[in-house]
Amino acid sequence: MPKCSVKVFLACAFVCTVALSIARAQQTPLTPAQKEQRVETEKELESLAIIDRKVLMPMRDGVRLATDLYRPKNAPGKAPTIWVRTPYNFNFWDIRNGVPADMTTILAAIKRGYAYVIQNERGHFFSEGNYDILGAPRTDGDDALRWISSQPWSNGRVGTTGCSSTAEYQMGIAAMGNPAYAAMNVQGFGAGVGRVAPYFEQGNWYRGGAVQMLFIAWLYGEQNQVRPMFPPNTSQADLIRESKSFDLAQQLPPVEWSKALWHLPEQDILKAVDGPLGIFADPMPVPTGGRMIERTPNDPAWYKGGLYHDDMPLNVPGLWFMSWYDVSIGPNLALYDHVRKNAKGEIANEQWVIIAPVTHCGYTRATESTIVGERSMGDARLDYQEMIYSFFDRFLKGEKSPRLDALPKVTYYTMGINKWQSAETWPPAGAHPLTLFLSSAGHANSLTGDGLLVNSPPEADKPDTFGYDPLNPVLSYGGNVCCTGDAVQAGAFDQRRTEARSDILVYTSESFKEGMEVTGPMIPTLYVTSDAKDTDFTVKVLDVYPDGRAYNLDESIQRMRYRDGYDKPLVWMESGKVYKVTLQPLNTSNYFEAGHRLRIEVSSSNFPRFDRNLNTGGNNYDESRGVVAHNAVHHSRQYPSQVTITVEPTRAAVLSAFPNTQSHGEQSRNALPMPYNAARQP
Repeated sequence: MPKCSVKVFLACAFVCTVALSIARAQQTPLTPAQKEQRVETEKELESLAIIDRKVLMPMRDGVRLATDLYRPKNAPGKAPTIWVRTPYNFNFWDIRNGVPADMTTILAAIKRGYAYVIQNERGHFFSEGNYDILGAPRTDGDDALRWISSQPWSNGRVGTTGCSSTAEYQMGIAAMGNPAYAAMNVQGFGAGVGRVAPYFEQGNWYRGGAVQMLFIAWLYGEQNQVRPMFPPNTSQADLIRESKSFDLAQQLPPVEWSKALWHLPEQDILKAVDGPLGIFADPMPVPTGGRMIERTPNDPAWYKGGLYHDDMPLNVPGLWFMSWYDVSIGPNLALYDHVRKNAKGEIANEQWVIIAPVTHCGYTRATESTIVGERSMGDARLDYQEMIYSFFDRFLKGEKSPRLDALPKVTYYTMGINKWQSAETWPPAGAHPLTLFLSSAGHANSLTGDGLLVNSPPEADKPDTFGYDPLNPVLSYGGNVCCTGDAVQAGAFDQRRTEARSDILVYTSESFKEGMEVTGPMIPTLYVTSDAKDTDFTVKVLDVYPDGRAYNLDESIQRMRYRDGYDKPLVWMESGKVYKVTLQPLNTSNYFEAGHRLRIEVSSSNFPRFDRNLNTGGNNYDESRGVVAHNAVHHSRQYPSQVTITVEPTRAAVLSAFPNTQSHGEQSRNALPMPYNAARQP
């Protein structure tokens, strides 16, 4: 058989990550100066590191994973290892520019005395096997840890780092209890979490029973089901040589997802754009069988591997990075809190979290004048690299780490006042709930309606009604989202243009006479009716400026058939009956300055952030026609629709804004230690 013959090869992929920038960067034309810098970096790396590329690391089932190894040349002893696993292209040679790939990150690790191991998931690029997020990620991870820690150059301690896809696999591996797994730096890892109370999203596939459409756009480029593969007898030397000509990266035509995601039925969206076969809607020879769009939230397939659930152990020291405008902020915070409360011994205290005011994996893109969407966040920079290495120095090298000692357990950015704050728990100690009630004279429709947020439920029930047409849904504008191409841009945007719609109910507080900080979960409870068998209800929380700008903080959704829980029988609606529904918590840290107002939006769609409920009570994914639902939100003493927020105010701020509200003390906050504040470093 010729050395470079091609086989048809099946693979699967699942989650979105900033590592995609690696592949994109390799497609971007470089300037002569950039090319020269790449060459010089590679030369320096070769002078300092022992390099072993395209190693095929064996797994327990015989499948081999393509791995590049870098370790310090003149190390005084055995080296600790930083291990990164990814579904994306990390080929050491940038074929399109004819120069080495950017090795800056690897060079930095070598200079600090670390071995660096980077590896492709099975079924991607030079790795063998069929990829299935619910198949072998945990066992593959366990096998890789055993292999790395058993090498003669290894000190037996392995740490992991990365964002999104390069973080999500870490969660499943942490549940395996491998003694070599010494530290994890997980960033934007929501799609690695299946169930952690009160969230039950199955790797960000669902929220409140509605499908998060980001995966449809992402899977178009990453299913990678049909691809070339080198023959099994190809040697390592041949792979290195051939990788300067072939990196096995597929090239697909660009798609306007702002148009493509409208296609019905939903299961045919990828087919309609001539996308490759894959696990989204096709049967696949993988453990879970593919057809993910048909999988219900409580399908047993979600529990066959990959995802981390809160009945699993997690006993690895962790440095967690999160962001306020990431799709996964809710389950990420819940899991951090779960580990702090349930991990064994010292591990529970060896957990640190940073919550930044950025979008998915955007930590290092913060500047001295950070803008997220349309809202100014001020100077949101931190020295994340120093933070990561201080963490690894402690747990991989066993060294003292004064900078880590100075880092609070929780470091979070408060928007509005635009500053870093700290606490020892999440939510911060001293925070307390404040319940605000929805009220109107029955005309809360749109920004010009009469909806209010008040400190006690109204006496009489004057429900607000609206029609929800699946063919004319409320369009997503900003928010906690990623990976949808041109369909939705993440971040904070002025929502007034969408609030002009009559199918959005708008409830706004009076202006605050003094500032108030909201830091922690925000839990909406609605009393609703519909003439449809099944429909959705959405909630959005906003900060309204004195000039009228209304910036979104977080959002959620609930598909009514799942309102009793995924593990309960489906429950349908009957026309005329009032149903209580509590949505999953929203989360933020935002300071409402004097003169600002707090706003709640309620509707029945947020598309294409979430898929549309066609209101029929059918499968939804295989339907092409919907019906208009006539929905209502009730608010009275009998039906107290409300949102409970978590506040950090002074007594005066609460009493002036909500006169009948009782305050129960203040939180003690600390400034972030200077060592990690990049803005203050020379």
